[in-house]
Amino acid sequence: MSSSTSTIVAIASAAGIGGVGIVRLSGPQSVQIAAHLGIARMQPRHAHYARFRDGHGAVIDDGIALWFNAAAQLHPAKMSSSCKVMAARVLLRQLVARCIELGARQARAGEFSERAFL
Repeated sequence: MSSSTSTIVAIASAAGIGGVGIVRLSGPQSVQIAAHLGIARMQPRHAHYARFRDGHGAVIDDGIALWFNAAAQLHPAKMSSSCKVMAARVLLRQLVARCIELGARQARAGEFSERAFL
């Protein structure tokens, strides 16, 4: 799949001490992947409480999910979701790994910015 049409995922929060960590998804499968994580009925540009789950249904963490689709009508790769959970790196890595299991691929450095401008 080309980089402009695949669904990508990465930890989007800075490394280090913090209270909230962010995992970002972008691409045509982002909403479906978010649904498999445990997020039901997301509305664009609204924050939703979510209980993020792994492939066995076990809870990874509770957090907030957001979905942005403003540019999706122009290009499906511009659809994006983000998951906000506690900033523990192990939780963030579990969310990324689950997204990859569900069909996303690890984003290259700068790829989210590249998609925003292309």
